[in-house]
Amino acid sequence: MSRITQNPLPQVELGRQGLQVSAEGLGAMGMSVRYGPRDDGEAMATLNHAVDLGVTMIDTAEAYGPFKNERLLGRALRHRRDDVVIATKFGSDYTSEGESLGRNGRPEHVRRAAERSLRHLGVDAIDLYYLHRVDQDVPIEDTVGAMGDLVRAGKVRYIGLSEAAPATIQRAHDTFPLSAVQSEYSLFSRDVESNGVLDKVRNLGIGFVAFSPLGRGLLSGKFRSLEDLAGDDARRALPRFQRAAFEANLHVRDRLEAFAHERAMSVTQLALAWAMARDVVPIPGTKRRDYLEQNVAAAAFNLTAFDVLHLEELVPARVVMGARDTGEGLKDSYR
Repeated sequence: MSRITQNPLPQVELGRQGLQVSAEGLGAMGMSVRYGPRDDGEAMATLNHAVDLGVTMIDTAEAYGPFKNERLLGRALRHRRDDVVIATKFGSDYTSEGESLGRNGRPEHVRRAAERSLRHLGVDAIDLYYLHRVDQDVPIEDTVGAMGDLVRAGKVRYIGLSEAAPATIQRAHDTFPLSAVQSEYSLFSRDVESNGVLDKVRNLGIGFVAFSPLGRGLLSGKFRSLEDLAGDDARRALPRFQRAAFEANLHVRDRLEAFAHERAMSVTQLALAWAMARDVVPIPGTKRRDYLEQNVAAAAFNLTAFDVLHLEELVPARVVMGARDTGEGLKDSYR
């Protein structure tokens, strides 16, 4: 994945099939689910402001709601279709009311899910279509083969996988070229360095997209107490947000304050600049314009290889307390 411009928000190429996106994207999930109350008006304003600031890749999924987030993006961005790369994900079956029926990677479902997402987003083609989680009961070749058929039919432009294992990535890429692989990655979540995912995508020339690059908010410093989280915030159930782990992890995060201060940047910007220096595209999630502006400004900071090494020494992966997700949330990862 190579940098191709030096604009205020640079553009990068994901994969080798021609997909170009902003060096930092926007994760839209929290605008609709999981992280406290919804405010569709502010969310739509934030989406449009992101495009104004040069963010071209917006990330969503049919699971976010289900369907609520795709519909929100459709309403907010329909008039700016040519300015955005819309990435969405499929992988589970749902009733028309949004009740989950479990994983489904069968080819006939791939086609059905894509048509549904096209309808909810109000677009003629999905720019980047991910398999959200691998269906262990269906050969990945069958699922990705159907995704490739969607590309040939003009309904999808590029394809990718989310939270897949190296061997699965290889088999998928052998079936139809992947442009992107998405997994959680931050200074606080570095599994993909040790489990071979980063090495695999780099060897194959596949772009890497990092969701939760701010450690699900732990690196942002926005939360100094668990009481700062809304009562219905899903993070309250995560291992890293249990009281002892939460407080220990805040102390780890605070190790970065002096480093950031010396460079006249926030820890949030430092964490995002670190991700970009690692040659990945972070997609921090936010539903407010003020946080968005701070996030986008991170692209102006260029960290050196020495900076990256020093940061990883300050915050080694092993010191972070608690798993990144619940056992239920992790069971489908890296398959």
